[in-house]
Amino acid sequence: MPDSFQDFKISIPLRNAIDDLGFSTPTPIQAAAFSVVLSGKDMVGIAQTGTGKTLGYMLPVLQMLPFSQQTHPRVLVLVPTRELVLQVVEEIEKFTKYVNVRTLGVYGGTNMNTQKAALAEGADIVVATPGRLYDLVLSKALQLKAIKKLVIDEVDVMLDLGFRFQLTNIFDLLPQRRQNIMFSATMTTEIDAIIQDFFRGAQQVSVALSGTPLDNIQQYAYAIPNFYTKVNALVALLKDHEKYHKVLIFVSNKKHADLLFTALEEPYGTESCVIHSNKTQNYRVRSIRQFDEGVNRILVTTDVMARGLDLDKISHVINFDTPVFPENYIHRIGRTGRAAEKGTSLLFYTEKEEEAKEAIEALMGIKIKKEKLPEQVEIAQQLIPEERPKIVEANNPIKHNAADAPGPSFHEKKAKNKRENQGGSYKRIIKQKYKKPKTRGDKNYNKKNKRR
Repeated sequence: MPDSFQDFKISIPLRNAIDDLGFSTPTPIQAAAFSVVLSGKDMVGIAQTGTGKTLGYMLPVLQMLPFSQQTHPRVLVLVPTRELVLQVVEEIEKFTKYVNVRTLGVYGGTNMNTQKAALAEGADIVVATPGRLYDLVLSKALQLKAIKKLVIDEVDVMLDLGFRFQLTNIFDLLPQRRQNIMFSATMTTEIDAIIQDFFRGAQQVSVALSGTPLDNIQQYAYAIPNFYTKVNALVALLKDHEKYHKVLIFVSNKKHADLLFTALEEPYGTESCVIHSNKTQNYRVRSIRQFDEGVNRILVTTDVMARGLDLDKISHVINFDTPVFPENYIHRIGRTGRAAEKGTSLLFYTEKEEEAKEAIEALMGIKIKKEKLPEQVEIAQQLIPEERPKIVEANNPIKHNAADAPGPSFHEKKAKNKRENQGGSYKRIIKQKYKKPKTRGDKNYNKKNKRR
């Protein structure tokens, strides 16, 4: 494998762009993927997040992409989140500084008509989220007939977010003759199924075992009884501004994100910000930019946002909630320790979350070092609704909710209406007399009996 970008067989404009970025030595995934992608074979790349995967697949793709004025795109890059679309487009534009390549990002949460107009002007590379891409194809604003290379980045995250259906539909719309390139930090059975169904003779390039964390990330765990004690622990730790100078905090859902952000507002005010899927696109982009630039020291976010964040020099990633899926932990902590920088990860877990913590340790093959809570951390008595014990009345173990109570128009049937319908008195009497059912006016039946 090449030890320097000077050893790569690339054009002078691409080499100049890499020099401008200050890159001299390729990362392991960049060195391993270059020749495979350049050969035109289908490829599956396994590497930890933060190891330069974008340049790993884009450098050989750009080397093989000739100049063209055609309208329809020739390269399609699929990513799971809007933020990741913006990030990948920005990276590609850096690599193509001296190359005439048109790159366009399309994603949900924004006006589709604006994106349709941009597509009508033509694009060589389209970077998209699966949902918005599928909508644009169905509306005939985007045609995929010219696609020669398909790149799926963070594919395990896409499947976690429920994009399997859209991915399958997109595969059916693409030309049969194309090169498939897939990158992931973890390998799951679902990913393996996609490879078997849609890839042809795929070559796997792995620079780390699936689920292996970066060696330059120190990991620690704190056993904490409940949500608000976690808040108290967080407030105590964050007082050290010099040590915790850029902190990314992950929670499990939007409700917890808003609760935690509210709790941090009093001690830290404008030092903190929050992003999740209910926030507008402009708000999310602004929050990420302010955090990246150091305006905000603390950023609270959910797993949905974890994949779209490529931020420099994050000192700590704090897992406020222990993720249910162990792979998500790998993605979370991969936000720190990027580009060979040192990073630290903290995991807060309750008794209920201990099983999830053990699953994470089993995936990584290591034990996370357990730390004691600072003495000044107060054990909170306040509980969030999910933590409160369910009250069951002793003499009424099955208590119905108010929603299950009968409405004002509900009434029991009268006794006479509860009886079984036996077909009317005439039918019952005839049946008893002739031993078989007989209806009034059955002339054929009467004639038949007379002949006998």
